[in-house]
Amino acid sequence: MAYMNMSMGEAHRRITDYLNRFSDAVSSQDGASFKSLFALSSNSPFLLSLADAVALFHDANRLINQSDSYSQFSDILLPLLRSVQNYKQGDFVEAYLAFEKTANAFIQEFRNWESAWALEALYVIVHDIRVLAEKADKELASTGKSPEKLKGAGSFLMKVFGALAGKGSKRVGALYVTCQLFKIYFKLGTVHLCRSVIRSIETARIFDFEEFPKRDKVTYMYYTGRLEVFNENFPSADYKLSYALKHCNPQREANIRLILKHLIPVKLSIGILPNHRLLEKYSLLEYSNIVLALRRGDLRLLRCALQDYEDRFLRSGVYLVLEKLELQVYQRLVKKIYIIQKQKDPSKAHQVKLEVIVKALKWLEIDMDVDEVECIMAILIYKNLMKGYFAHKSKVVVLSKTDPFPKLIGKPVNS
Repeated sequence: MAYMNMSMGEAHRRITDYLNRFSDAVSSQDGASFKSLFALSSNSPFLLSLADAVALFHDANRLINQSDSYSQFSDILLPLLRSVQNYKQGDFVEAYLAFEKTANAFIQEFRNWESAWALEALYVIVHDIRVLAEKADKELASTGKSPEKLKGAGSFLMKVFGALAGKGSKRVGALYVTCQLFKIYFKLGTVHLCRSVIRSIETARIFDFEEFPKRDKVTYMYYTGRLEVFNENFPSADYKLSYALKHCNPQREANIRLILKHLIPVKLSIGILPNHRLLEKYSLLEYSNIVLALRRGDLRLLRCALQDYEDRFLRSGVYLVLEKLELQVYQRLVKKIYIIQKQKDPSKAHQVKLEVIVKALKWLEIDMDVDEVECIMAILIYKNLMKGYFAHKSKVVVLSKTDPFPKLIGKPVNS
């Protein structure tokens, strides 16, 4: 281990240096220096060397308790040093348990500080308690134990949210905490818990959305947009995800890709197709055949694309959205038949025999009988994807002579 090359005196010096930095940052309200003292997941050389020093020097408790400058923050510092040591050693469960004690003690101090000078440090703590909880849960799961630390981190973050809500200049931190809560809830599959926090942000008079930092607004809109996708509220999902895309830092290509991964299915559902260059640029080629299927009216291609990337689409929570695009593909297929008939005999273009549609589907290796096709055509008419009616006896769809295939114009099929 690295600390074997460190003298006891050097270990003492490094711990004292850390404690002095902590004390100085608090007394001078130096938020920038203060936040770096909690950033375990940053793997900074300074904290890694501190971990080695704590492992070698076993009397850090005495150093803290014998000084008035440090002892008043002992509830923060003592578990924090243990957490730093355990994190370096890869013992993430113990690192989390110690860091949770630090975090709870910190929030008590934070409540008493009148200004928001330590807000950046709170951000680091909120971020790292989530990261540590995830690592701890992986460790617990690997040993056959119940992973429960991320749920505990969520409870702590709700406590932090309460400490920020309506507290003057501190309230701008509420959205960052909310976004970290969303990450936890999405990870745990408990997205229904997002609702109460969303209500607090969007209906409470104490919050003005525009006063929050752009970074947090983008993240918030991304997650709430995803929630709207789950709820099949596509107009709202389109607005929120489009907001996130528009305001996302253009240098953050990975974040843009994440937004597009969910925005593209929403756009497809309201009849807006992305160009291939966009899919190539952001490595989203899993959507290319879906777009092509919509353009061609190729049901087989759509189903193959869904099958090929089923796991990926399921993980993203967009599979059901994409599956419902079948209706648009049927519409496009009938439209192509209509165009071909119009070229041959304009006077009969609006009369499409169900048997012709059956044959077109058979060519695509999709076996359907006339009754099944009639049912699909009825749905298209009901959903306003097609204007017309049935001549039931002759098994013909009689299309409207004016605008037989209405465009979605930004509205979802199921509206």
